[in-house]
Amino acid sequence: MNYHDYFGDASRPIDVCIVGTGGFGRSFLAQGRHVPLLDLRIAVDVDSATAAEAMKSAGFEAVAECRSKEEAKRAWENGLCIAAGDVAHIVDLPFDVLVEATGHPEAGARHAELAIGAGKHVALVSKEVDSVIGPGLARMASQRGTVVTPVDGDQPSLLIGLVTWAEVLGFEIVCAGKSSEYDFVFDSLTGTLTSNGVIVDAPGFADHLELGQRDVTEIAAARSRLAAALPQRAVPDLCELAVVSHSINLVPDLPDLHCPIARISEVPTFFSTQTVGGLLEGERRMDVFHCLRLPGEVSFAGGVFVVVRCRDAASWSLLAEKGHVLSRSGATAMVYLPRHLLGLEAATSVLEAGLKLRSSGTRHPQPRFDIAAIAEADLGTGKILAATGHHHAIEQVSAVLLPAGPLAAEQPAPFYLVANRRLIRPVKAGDPIRLADVELDASHLLSLRQQQDAHFFGHIHDTK
Repeated sequence: MNYHDYFGDASRPIDVCIVGTGGFGRSFLAQGRHVPLLDLRIAVDVDSATAAEAMKSAGFEAVAECRSKEEAKRAWENGLCIAAGDVAHIVDLPFDVLVEATGHPEAGARHAELAIGAGKHVALVSKEVDSVIGPGLARMASQRGTVVTPVDGDQPSLLIGLVTWAEVLGFEIVCAGKSSEYDFVFDSLTGTLTSNGVIVDAPGFADHLELGQRDVTEIAAARSRLAAALPQRAVPDLCELAVVSHSINLVPDLPDLHCPIARISEVPTFFSTQTVGGLLEGERRMDVFHCLRLPGEVSFAGGVFVVVRCRDAASWSLLAEKGHVLSRSGATAMVYLPRHLLGLEAATSVLEAGLKLRSSGTRHPQPRFDIAAIAEADLGTGKILAATGHHHAIEQVSAVLLPAGPLAAEQPAPFYLVANRRLIRPVKAGDPIRLADVELDASHLLSLRQQQDAHFFGHIHDTK
């Protein structure tokens, strides 16, 4: 596709506001100011000073810190860039797209609701929000003639694009997914594994570096055991696949996924069905792998992949000679995008929403899977389930993917609906955290989830 032609009929640049200026938001600010079809003049964070600092560090000039609607309106009329500490202060300005990138489930829900109510499109970077209420927000926006979209640069949008590309071309999808954010780098000289800056001794790992003709279940278990000191399940990975499931009909093979530690060349072998020597019990699965590599070898870079069936042996033999990655049986092949550039490539989704009124997901997303919270240890009454750090994880709490359904007091609750809430009764290790386990105060996220449930499931259960 020629992107110049696709977006070239714009009569003017679209005006954009970014909410959340760390990580993804900061990279969007840095790149967005160079995108000809974007006019990026508004940033919002926890306070106006934080937003202003982010804008200035990304090269913006003439930045006005605005602490009220009136100050923001004057700054806009004077052609200044606006740094604010509350979406309510800027939401009535005449911009087109709000990019929600806070990663905070409750605040993100409020921001999206405000933006949709003001007639704005929403580029929903915050998967924590999308996983709980994404389909409901999209429906709400559609009723007002606007769009809620996932965002290129993060894996859900990129994976949805790759899967639908494969389906349009008639490929049979065996599995689709992504690599985890951090590679597992094995140094044979020191016998160590490194991931996300953590180095651990891995004696004996060299014996399991190459798959060869070994059983995939056996080698996956051996690698996992020898790398036990490193995290091998990450809540964001499951959260992103839950978001993907809103737009494409894929299912996890296991509630907590397989998550094998695998070389790039091994992916189509691991993610084949068991009938041809793989891990999977069925087809159209979604999963994650940890990219295993040696120092100096190329990374998968947190990219996305599809594993497809090789129906024509002659065609795939030719492609194998050109370097494409086939399984050792030749029954499947991997097609992949080894990148996710965060905010640096988010503008394509923002432009699609603002200029084409299109989502990079689907026009009518549906809740197919929820990410549920599972206690990894006994959790006592009064514990705050604080979601902290870059990954917004909860200490002593893991996650699984479960079929989506309406909220109910004694059913497993969505992970990011219980995040940052207080337990009002104990939860035993291994049990899911249920809605009745947490203190449910006034909540935009809860209210919007109840609205989503009423539309997609026809009724709302008592959540108390």
